[in-house]
Amino acid sequence: MTRKIYLFCSAGMSTSMLAQNMQKAADAHKLDIHVEAFPTGKISNLVESDHPDVILLGPQVSFNFEEVNEKYGATTPVGVIDSADYGTLNGERVLKYAILLLKKHKAA
Repeated sequence: MTRKIYLFCSAGMSTSMLAQNMQKAADAHKLDIHVEAFPTGKISNLVESDHPDVILLGPQVSFNFEEVNEKYGATTPVGVIDSADYGTLNGERVLKYAILLLKKHKAA
C-alpha cells in the first residue's frame, strides 16, 4: 500500500522542489511512498478526498500547525518541516522525519 506524504506551503512552489527530492530519496530506498506538494488552501479537500498518511507544513505556514493538527491530527500525523532542511531542500531528512511521524502516530 502506497503511503502518501503531502506537503503544504503558501503557493506550493518551493515545496514542490522539496517534494521531488523526497520522492527521489523514497525511490532510491525502494519505499512505496508518494510525495506531493500543494498550497495550504487545499488541505481540507485533499485530506477528505485523498486521505494522506502524513501532512507536512512548510516553515512559512507553521502558524497553521495548531489548527491543522486539531482538525486532522487524530487520524493523520501533522508536522512542520525543519527550516534548515526546507532551505537546503534536504529531501532525505524530511522524508525520514515524515516516516518517524508516521511510526509515532501508529504506536500511539
